[in-house]
Formats: sequence, C-alpha cells, structure tokens
Amino acid sequence: MTGIQLILTSGVLILVLYFIFRLRSAFFDMLVILLLSGLAVFFILDPQYTNILAHKLGVGRGADLVFYISILFFLFLILKLFARIRRLEKTVTELVRQLAKNEVQYGTSREDDK
Repeated sequence: MTGIQLILTSGVLILVLYFIFRLRSAFFDMLVILLLSGLAVFFILDPQYTNILAHKLGVGRGADLVFYISILFFLFLILKLFARIRRLEKTVTELVRQLAKNEVQYGTSREDDK
C-alpha cells in the first residue's frame, strides 16, 4: 500500500465513523454513505479498476471518471442542503407567525417578561 492510499483510506474511514457516531442519520443515508465509502476504498486500493470502468464508459482516464462523478455527487449534496435550508426557513417563518398571533391574542410581549 502506497502512502497516498493509506492517507485516502484513512480519510474515508474517519469520515464514515464521524458520520455514524456524530450525525446519526436515516437508514437510507447510512446505506448510501457505507456503499460509497466501500467503493471509494476499493478504488483507492486498486485504482486500475477505475481505468477499466472509465474505458467501458467512454472516458479517457479513471481519474477523470472519478472527477465527473464527484461533480455530480456534490451537485446532489448542494441541492439536498438547499432543500433543507428552505424547509428550515419555512419552519422559522411559521414559528414567528405563531408567536405573533399569540402575542396579539393574549396580549403578551417580550417586554412583559422582563
């Protein structure tokens, strides 16, 4: 195993462990992360398969194929994060509206609490 393979494999494993223990996401997310991490480790340890797969898909080099797939993956992540931000904005808006209605209905405000 070369030095870069050791560094990249360690990085992938650290990210997977961090995801599992700190973020505790849904089952589908966990499955996708484990699948992608397994593929990453496989291609890191045996990079000739990226070249074989790239040639079968019509791409010149395996590194180019990995780059193209990474771009698509990051675009997917950006869209997923954008959707989550929009949901959070809607939730905050609804909470603020509910607080405003409660203040009008019950005559309470932040200044009464002090």
